[in-house]
This record gives sequence, C-alpha cells and structure tokens, in this order.
Amino acid sequence: MSRSRRTIPEELLLLALDPTTGTTAQPQSLDLGLAGAQLVELALAGRIAPDGDRIAVVLPRPTGDPTLDCALELLRRRGSPVRAVHWIGGPRLGLRQTYLSHLERCGMVHAVNGQMCGVLPTTRYQATDNAISREIRARLDAAIRTGVPPDPRTAALAALAHAVGLGKHLYPGNEGRSCRSRLRDLIRHDPMGGLVAHAVLDVQNGVAAGPRRPAAAAGGGAAPRGGQRPVSDPGGVTEPARGAGMARVAVR
Repeated sequence: MSRSRRTIPEELLLLALDPTTGTTAQPQSLDLGLAGAQLVELALAGRIAPDGDRIAVVLPRPTGDPTLDCALELLRRRGSPVRAVHWIGGPRLGLRQTYLSHLERCGMVHAVNGQMCGVLPTTRYQATDNAISREIRARLDAAIRTGVPPDPRTAALAALAHAVGLGKHLYPGNEGRSCRSRLRDLIRHDPMGGLVAHAVLDVQNGVAAGPRRPAAAAGGGAAPRGGQRPVSDPGGVTEPARGAGMARVAVR
C-alpha cells in the first residue's frame, strides 16, 4: 500500500479533530469508527471481503501499514469469517491514540501538552496544515451538494462519519440539517462502507448479539426490546446514540 495516500482511519480522525480546541468530537463512538475504517481500508486493499454480515480474509499478505497489518493478522488468526459487529465491538484499547501518534509522526498534527484541573496531564492535537482537513471536507461537501455518486473511499468515509455521529460536528445547527441527511444517505454508495457503518451503529445501540435482520417495511416491524424504536433513515440506518459530546484526549 502506498503511504503517499492517507488511509480512511487517518481521514476520519482528521475530520473529528476540532481545529480550535484540539479535541476530538464523539470520542467514544470514534473508537468504533476507527476499527470499522480499518476494515474498509483492508477491503479496498483487497485483503478482506464481506461474506454476508461477516468479514473474511482473502489475501493475508501485509499491506505495509503496521496498524492495518496488525488488524489483518488478528483477523487471520480467527481462522473463519468474523461478524463485523463483533469485530468492531471488541476491545480496541489505544487505537485512537495510536492514530494520533501516527499523524504526529507524519507531521499532520502536533501535540500541545497541558493540564486538566491543574493536575492531570493532557495532550491536545492541532493540525499542522489545515489544508489537508479542508481537502477531506471538500470531498464530502462535493458528494453531498452535487448529488454525483462519490468514489468508494469518499462514500465509505461519509458512511463512517455519519455512523460515529460527526454529522452535527461537520454540519451544525438547523442550517446543517439537510447536509446531515444527505451525509447519511451516502451510506448507500459503498457496500463495504455500508456494512461497517451499520455494524458501528449496531454496537452503539446494543444490538450486537444476533445476526442483523433486514430493515422492516415502512410502517411495520416490531419495536426492539425496551419499547423504543431506533430512529432510522429510509435505508434502514439507525441514528447514532447521543451524548458522546466533545472530550480531551488525555495521555497518562
């Protein structure tokens, strides 16, 4: 894999970084999104492929990206296809920090050390070149506003951005409502991105126990346990859980 090209996990993280505060939006769901973004990147590299709602390794050869190759090796060791929702919902300790450190080594962000409450050490990350983030954002904007089907990488990035709840970070307020809706609709343009985005949403909504069922017909279908029906778009994409908010990335 050529390292002249940014990977989808890297782009998702750059989208989530607030250029003013140096914090990441939706930190809890972002961790799930980064795990899912690795699957999409591996699929685009021809290393894995979807098998229903499962992920199968089709070419175990390393990509040359250490973080992706670690994920590929873990998938290979499973020995059989693994459900995307189980993979994404598994422990991913330190994945966000791994990518932040990687972006720092690549010169795309720089660390700003500080303290929380005057005691706890924290590290914020500021983009060193906002033009990179603007270029990524411009691709999403073009896909949203022109209606032209995006390339698979942009479609997958849009699906993951929606799934982790970045819509309100990228397109805030009432004026951004139509853009958030179209961002959600881009999930249809990439099968692998759609599979992974659905898995991210399922993990957030606590429905990872059984196989994913087809979306119910309009006006039908039973509500999930607890009496509440998750909000879905016309394509059956459940809205991400609320309450993740903004948080600092602490380095201890």
